[in-house]
Amino acid sequence: MTRIAVIAGQGALAPAVIAALDAPLVYALDGFAPDGVDAAPFRLERLVPFLDSLLDRDVSRVVFAGAIRRPRLDPELFDNRTAQLVPRIMMAMQAGDDGALRAVLDVFGEHGLEVVSVADVAPDLIPGEGVLAGEPSAADRRDAERAALILATLGPLDVGQGAVVAQGQCLAIETLPGTAAMLDFAARHVGLRPNPNGARGVFFKAPKPGQDMRIDLPTLGPDSVTQAAAAGLGGIAWAAGGVILLDRDESIRRAQSAGLFLWAMPPA
Repeated sequence: MTRIAVIAGQGALAPAVIAALDAPLVYALDGFAPDGVDAAPFRLERLVPFLDSLLDRDVSRVVFAGAIRRPRLDPELFDNRTAQLVPRIMMAMQAGDDGALRAVLDVFGEHGLEVVSVADVAPDLIPGEGVLAGEPSAADRRDAERAALILATLGPLDVGQGAVVAQGQCLAIETLPGTAAMLDFAARHVGLRPNPNGARGVFFKAPKPGQDMRIDLPTLGPDSVTQAAAAGLGGIAWAAGGVILLDRDESIRRAQSAGLFLWAMPPA
């Protein structure tokens, strides 16, 4: 009987994915296990022996769930086989984090392990097209489309997966500090909207163009709704089929309570 393993990253996604599976094996990079998750640790310096151990336990599929930060590597801990991969991964890292992740996924595949997406194992976490709460106005829809265009244009630069647009003006773009920092920045510059009585603005989220959909999908949840409300925005829009929504019922409840819309937009 084949098994599935979860590589658990930080945040609320890993527990949600684990709950959707039938007794998966759970692992995490040493020192980066998510709170409340019992995960066996492993180190990148011994990646190949770790992959061997998965095969020994009849694992055939692996899903990455949650934020994974780049750990500090200890050269003295590398085994001979993993050390041979270092030049290849270092070269991939020159193309950014996406390149490094693709290189690691390739290594999993070369060892006979299929890396699957969250959509494959927990499809209920990824909403299809439709409005889940409230109703975006025509101006909101234009702002969401403008934000989608901005992210699509910036995609090749590997900058981020979110943007805030109000009345056609870009107030903030998600960068390395993350979503909360972007929304805080937007809140502090809400006065830049051309018409104080016009559309309040939209927080938009989408995968980067050409992104490997097996890993690092953008994620929203109840905290995203609370942060968007605190930023004075009118709602949240995202690319349907490409964004994870955690705790859907609570996200909808908070949006309704705050008067925000939630909209899974059709693909461009």
